[in-house]
Amino acid sequence: MFPMLTLLSMFYYICLRRRSRSGTRSEALGSRRAVEMGQRSAMPVTVEVEQYGKEVLDFSSHYGSENSMSYTMWNLAGVPNVYPSSGDFTQTAVFRIYGSWWEQCTSSTPRFRRMPPSFHSQDYLELAFEEPVYPTAVEVLETYHPGAIVKILACSLNPFSQNPPAEVRWEVLWAGKPNKALTTQARQFSPSIKQINFATNLLRLEVNCSLLEYYTELDAVILRGVRERPILALYKIPVIDISDLSDSEEEISDAGGLCCRSGGENRHNLGNGYFDRLPYELIQLIVSHLPVPDLCRLAQSCKLFHKHCCDPLQYIQLSLQPYWAQLTDASLIHLQSRCTLLQRLNMSWTGNRGAVTAAGFCSFMKACGVSLVCLELSCCHFLTEVCLEVIAQTCPCLQELNLASCDRLQPQAFNHIAKLANLRRLVLYRTKVEQSAILSILTFCPELKHLNLGSCVMIEDYDVVASMLSARCRSLRSLDLWRCRNLSERGLAELVSGCRLLEELDLGWCSTLQSSSGCFQHLARSLPRLRKLFLTANRTVCDSDLEELAANCSALEHLDILGTRMVSPASLRKLLKSCPQLKLLDVSFCSQVDSRFVQELSGLFPNVSIKKSFTQ
Repeated sequence: MFPMLTLLSMFYYICLRRRSRSGTRSEALGSRRAVEMGQRSAMPVTVEVEQYGKEVLDFSSHYGSENSMSYTMWNLAGVPNVYPSSGDFTQTAVFRIYGSWWEQCTSSTPRFRRMPPSFHSQDYLELAFEEPVYPTAVEVLETYHPGAIVKILACSLNPFSQNPPAEVRWEVLWAGKPNKALTTQARQFSPSIKQINFATNLLRLEVNCSLLEYYTELDAVILRGVRERPILALYKIPVIDISDLSDSEEEISDAGGLCCRSGGENRHNLGNGYFDRLPYELIQLIVSHLPVPDLCRLAQSCKLFHKHCCDPLQYIQLSLQPYWAQLTDASLIHLQSRCTLLQRLNMSWTGNRGAVTAAGFCSFMKACGVSLVCLELSCCHFLTEVCLEVIAQTCPCLQELNLASCDRLQPQAFNHIAKLANLRRLVLYRTKVEQSAILSILTFCPELKHLNLGSCVMIEDYDVVASMLSARCRSLRSLDLWRCRNLSERGLAELVSGCRLLEELDLGWCSTLQSSSGCFQHLARSLPRLRKLFLTANRTVCDSDLEELAANCSALEHLDILGTRMVSPASLRKLLKSCPQLKLLDVSFCSQVDSRFVQELSGLFPNVSIKKSFTQ
């Protein structure tokens, strides 16, 4: 009988404990509601400020030129130019890529391991506003193929202030997954945003265009907010842990330890659980699936996991791009001892506004760069000439270097790249590299296979560059000359005569090339392996050029002839029949090719994505 009474008394004690706890929680919730209601009733009337972007401060890429406003990110500042109209307009902001076409090319790089599943961003832009406010809404006016935005962030830094804060914070206002809107029509995208506890006049939009059928176009951004800090933001709502809704370990212990019936003599003393019994290699494989922050947290749990999580084999590949907002010099110091075997490093987008210094980066490279094969540094504005000098000195094995949109690097800095004799892939898109530096690089890096010189406006004579490529880089597989200003028919002829292994060639917006010289026909006859050819906005491309492509380039997969007035439907039909591997064909603004014929071709060749943009 006594055991029964003991159990009943324990049960009664537990009921009293849970009742008192639930009462406390209900009272707390009630008091919280009362405070909120009282605050709302006492809250002063605040005027919401509406403002358009004042200045675009930074971006990763754009479709337009560095010397004009058409299709550039700078169009995003100010009031709308196009909205509510829909279509392809030059007055909008357009990113460089869309869809999965660029990822399918031979020039693309394999994805880094350990990328967190929540990181979807491919491009970004940062937009400053006149007045700092506490955001209540952000509205993005999308005028063509909406759905690219995956993240909106706010910064604590006032870019127009002379007194920057000691610490720069970024807060995510909204985040989502890549999607494709059901319509290509214009829309006003206004997601529900998180309330933050600081005023901001600097927003960052991150996009992913991989699911879109064509280029997304943005017209303006509206920031709504209040000048005074909302009272509700001052009151921190207590979080009720879900564990409070069940019995605690203390209560179970008080109830007689029903979950711990095994005697001490039958227990195994396993300080690290059963992981002690697993092979070292198996534990290594398990933890290799963790993102970097989780790996660092797990290292603090016990000595066994610390050993595994600090093993340099876990850091052969390291992408820090998803953590651009948190990465500092201290982060690099913390990682330094673990990265002695580092081979692939992605620091794109990181370190801006003083978070990473040139000295901190150089120290990391001196300790961890000896085995580096791939280094991604796009949009890293902390880079200086000293940084490139250190890379050249400490990374003798480097084969891939990406400096895309590092537009604040001074021209003389690029001379150090010539010391990297093993380079296979070099991306200098939107940089200030000059002709003398690129000629030096081509002289001493003859093994180059992939070169991107898109929008490099400081190169004076692309014919000289083409001649050097023909003489020194005969293994070249891909070449991006997007918007190069002065490549002539002579330079193109030299290029294709010497670099016959070319599979990708981007000559988009190279307006100095004239089809009447026969340069495109000579190109087609010289490059039988060609898989991608962009002749975007060259008005002179004609039927004879397409006939030569059909006869000589049967492996062609991507072709862009946007804007030509001299291509007929008959030559397009012949090209599609002769190139069975063709996947992408852009005939936007081709005046002889109407939408009805595009629909007909799409029905006959369903495996080809035929693009025909429109202007409303």
